[in-house]
Amino acid sequence: MDTGNSSTPDVCAAVDSGSGSEFIKVKSKKSHKRKRDGVDMDAEDSVACKRPQFPPISGDKLKGGSDEMRKIPVPAHRYTPLKENWLKIFTPIVENLQLQVRFNLKTRNVEIKTCKETQDISSLTRAADFVKAFVLGFQVEDALALMRLDELFLESFDVTDVKPLKGDHLSRAIGRIAGKGGKTKFTIENVTKTRIVLAETKIHILGSFQNIKMARTAICNLILGSPPSKVYGNIRAVASRAAERF
Repeated sequence: MDTGNSSTPDVCAAVDSGSGSEFIKVKSKKSHKRKRDGVDMDAEDSVACKRPQFPPISGDKLKGGSDEMRKIPVPAHRYTPLKENWLKIFTPIVENLQLQVRFNLKTRNVEIKTCKETQDISSLTRAADFVKAFVLGFQVEDALALMRLDELFLESFDVTDVKPLKGDHLSRAIGRIAGKGGKTKFTIENVTKTRIVLAETKIHILGSFQNIKMARTAICNLILGSPPSKVYGNIRAVASRAAERF
């Protein structure tokens, strides 16, 4: 028996015959398995290559055939500003976004509706955010940025959400945020590149995500009792660090 053949990968079987012992090579099962795996992988590749291709969906099909509508309620103290600035609000919504808009006198809502000329389905949300920002107290020019830029957001919170204040303590906290003649509010707006509206105990901030975060931190520190000089220093340091990153 030759020991050199034991190193070969094929399996050998000994068969006794009249003339002597002969070795017959038996095919290894591993090779069959490898071949099968190779066939399976080729089949998977062929299936992966055949990807379905669908044509782009038109705006009418995205809408589902029916027109969508958004309603924005208008509080009583914003009727007069809405009436005075109606042409500035009406024009970009109709001409730029191809939407229909009206003010319902019975329900006191601004109703925005899609039509056949509407091409982008997201324009309805942009128009609703624009009107909502104006209703909250922002200037038309500032609210118009919500329609033009995708990275702008609105955030609203209450002073009492930060600290449960009542009476004169609440009034002093609002006074600290505004400052003398609105100086503190304007400083926070200029440093953080945001727009802030103080409406009684409600605070509305318009800006990008990072800038809203900086302005919110500064306002919360003022509510909690930090002196304005310290808050100025903190937001200027944070703003300079953010500018260095970019």
